[in-house]
Amino acid sequence: MRRGREVAVAAVARRRAHTTLWALRGHHSVSGVVDTGPNGTRHRDSRQWFIRPACVTASVTLPIDPSVLDAADIGEKRATLEMDHEAAIEHVRETFAAAGFGVPVEFSPSDLLNEKVDADRDPYYVLGACNPTMADRVLDASDGQMGALFPCNVVVWETEPEVQVVYHVSIMRIGRLVGLAPDDDEMANVVAETGEMVDAAFAAL
Repeated sequence: MRRGREVAVAAVARRRAHTTLWALRGHHSVSGVVDTGPNGTRHRDSRQWFIRPACVTASVTLPIDPSVLDAADIGEKRATLEMDHEAAIEHVRETFAAAGFGVPVEFSPSDLLNEKVDADRDPYYVLGACNPTMADRVLDASDGQMGALFPCNVVVWETEPEVQVVYHVSIMRIGRLVGLAPDDDEMANVVAETGEMVDAAFAAL
């Protein structure tokens, strides 16, 4: 019996998710309901028995340490505009268009969440910017994988009346960083060229 419980605990330690399984009747965990039986506590997803009444925690080590990254590594850009929300959205759209970006996709998460879950969020808007030439090049460079991150979002959110934050991170840099795109000369050129376009847009805001 002891050996069986040790094996079960070891199985938990190998889980990739950071999950705490509480051995309490009827308690809910991230991945399912925990049931209590005569020999211990079973998690429905894993079909394993765990020691009762303790909790077992499995942790995961991230492949990239976020503490060693800075804003330049992910192409982070931020600006503050002193204008109302709708005017800021239009200003950002026009400024990015002048820098070479179209906006094929846009929506308001705040409107959606306020309607669906009564979130009471302040105005928050996403402009999905895209330069077709760069999009075409990066799809070729990444065997299509970078499309999972499309488009290059620019976010506008209201921090107080007449004050808006404009925020962007580079999907080109992030895609290369996590291995969706190769670390080669072509991808380096795409990163550099899109970075120059985004820099021009933010400078004009």
